[in-house]
Amino acid sequence: MSELPGPPIPTFVVWENAFTPDELDKLIAFGDGLAADTATLKSADSDGAIRLDIRVTQTAWMPPSEQSKWIYDRVQRVARNLNDKSYEFDLRGFSENFQYTIYHGTEGGHYDWHVDHGPLKQQRKFSISVQLSDASDYEGCDLEFHAGNKIETAPRTRGAVIAFPSYVLHRVTPCTRGTRKALVAWTTGPKLR
Repeated sequence: MSELPGPPIPTFVVWENAFTPDELDKLIAFGDGLAADTATLKSADSDGAIRLDIRVTQTAWMPPSEQSKWIYDRVQRVARNLNDKSYEFDLRGFSENFQYTIYHGTEGGHYDWHVDHGPLKQQRKFSISVQLSDASDYEGCDLEFHAGNKIETAPRTRGAVIAFPSYVLHRVTPCTRGTRKALVAWTTGPKLR
């Protein structure tokens, strides 16, 4: 007789209060000082046209530096801890600079259903989203996951780190009021097998 399988693998995992309110204020001030641009996506078609219906958001890239080292260190520690307790992926480090993301209600900011891997130099394996805004600062703009036959919604708690396999289908629903800010990062590692 074979053993029953263990508990199901979670769609996403959360570390509440990974950053203090003062740290979040410092992180936001640093992110707001970066040069943000309108995020764009190219069509998968051969014409490579820009698709404005899939994603409406402002983003800025946060490279590692003396000023951002504490942010990188904290996100790495939290991501490794969450991974070790849930997925046990073989992770090797961050694949890209962190992304500071801003969704404005005045623009209907959103990001339709997508996964975080594709034709990249290094495959993303584990995705991390840090909730920077207080839930009362905006309406809509929920981080949702399509898990089997149901939709799961991530917590909106300020300071929460939400982590998930980069192949999981997810979206950010339209922001209808206010502004939501998040920090996004991705890790790499050997192919899953």
